[in-house]
Amino acid sequence: MSALTKLTLKGAIDGLAAKEFTSVELTQAHIDAVEAARGLNAYILETPEQALEMAAASDERRAKGEAGPLDGAPLGVKDLFCTKGVRTTACSKILENFVPAYESTVTSNLWRDGAVMLGKLNLDQFAMGSSNETSYFGPVTNPWRAKDSNKALTPGGSSGGSAAAVAADLCLGATATDTGGSIRQPAAFTGTVGIKPTYGRCSRWGVVAFASSLDQAGPIAKTVEDAALLLNSMSGHDEKDSTSLDIATPDFTQFVGKSVKGLRIGVPKEYRVDGMPAEIQKLWDDGVAWLKEAGCEIVEISLPHTKYALPAYYIVAPAEASSNLARYDGMRYGLREEGANLAEIYENTRAAGFGDEVKRRILIGTYVLSAGYYDAYYLKALKVRRRIAEDFDNAWTKVDAILTPTAPSAAFGLGENSSDPIAMYLNDVFTVTTNLAGLPGLSLPAGLDANGLPLGLQIIGKPLDEGTVFSVAGAIEKAAGFTAKADKWW
Repeated sequence: MSALTKLTLKGAIDGLAAKEFTSVELTQAHIDAVEAARGLNAYILETPEQALEMAAASDERRAKGEAGPLDGAPLGVKDLFCTKGVRTTACSKILENFVPAYESTVTSNLWRDGAVMLGKLNLDQFAMGSSNETSYFGPVTNPWRAKDSNKALTPGGSSGGSAAAVAADLCLGATATDTGGSIRQPAAFTGTVGIKPTYGRCSRWGVVAFASSLDQAGPIAKTVEDAALLLNSMSGHDEKDSTSLDIATPDFTQFVGKSVKGLRIGVPKEYRVDGMPAEIQKLWDDGVAWLKEAGCEIVEISLPHTKYALPAYYIVAPAEASSNLARYDGMRYGLREEGANLAEIYENTRAAGFGDEVKRRILIGTYVLSAGYYDAYYLKALKVRRRIAEDFDNAWTKVDAILTPTAPSAAFGLGENSSDPIAMYLNDVFTVTTNLAGLPGLSLPAGLDANGLPLGLQIIGKPLDEGTVFSVAGAIEKAAGFTAKADKWW
């Protein structure tokens, strides 16, 4: 049955439709794989009984001819999505025993379409991190290892558990979130495909908030087509989210494999950063060559405010985080530490409940919003954000999509950057611009570095033009022919 876990999501759905196996068999194979891979620490909560119940119900629906588009497919859920009756922690101590009485809209959509939940996936605490090392439940280990090395590598963050689980065949796909690159960077580090859709394409209702104007849900999957399948179900207007866009969801799978001949692809000169490894530059050059061969026109463009994106992001995101995380006070839900008075209860609860990185960002956010600094930092960052969006608006008059590297390196070792926040933040240098501008961005694996580790390319699209992003990604996926998998050692 282990062969069932090797299937793509599309392959599994086709197999279920052809009655080659049942959802119960498919789900059990994944449950066994999850149990055997606990050393990776990708899942922080397994729900095998619930999964088998959902699978059995799926098999009944299929027998009646009532199967949905994802019916019977076992998925993992990032532990930032509230799941009714199932513990949801954001991988923090302050929420370690929180069990929601409601379901997030995104996961509701997946269950509506027949998907099966295998469990909750690890992440950086409150999605704050680029290596999954800030999790209260400990770091996730990347299933990939460098050639001739047993060193534990990061799967990236914050959606490290989602990326590692997909890469290690512990689910057919996973939900994830992206505030500054938290879907795309882990996808690049694990040889998987991840897309952050346009801001507002997926509802944020029931997703634990980090930075509300930047957070967006999306899938991590094994192939471009699988990512399109998942995004079909995850998307849609939601009245419970005031930022949800009231627009129809196209069938994204129809764009995968579509000809890209005649498309103009932008290559931003500002993304050629100092000290970028030669392997990343070569991969980017390969991507350009593949798209040229597919009939695209390559256009050099300028996004002049890119150099300010990272500092602007690390003002806006912590500012919103300090506001969003004010709700964790020990009064209504989650951890409560005792104190002599109300102020002490607040202080003791937050001191015990938040990890160092979360505290760091709350402090930064509170500082930039404080009297005397609001204009100097926060307002200035918002102006820079507007300029970054205008850079993209200008680019769209010349190009249909933009091609860049996803991350400035391959996966690095656990512990390598954890003592240097700036080095860690630099992992987001190629990804934060799309969050600041609200644009769709997709990462797909396109090659291996000298150590045999996966490297990703990023496609950035116009607002609500995920279709073109999927078409370009499909063309690169076909040209790159990336089929490498991590050698199983766990």
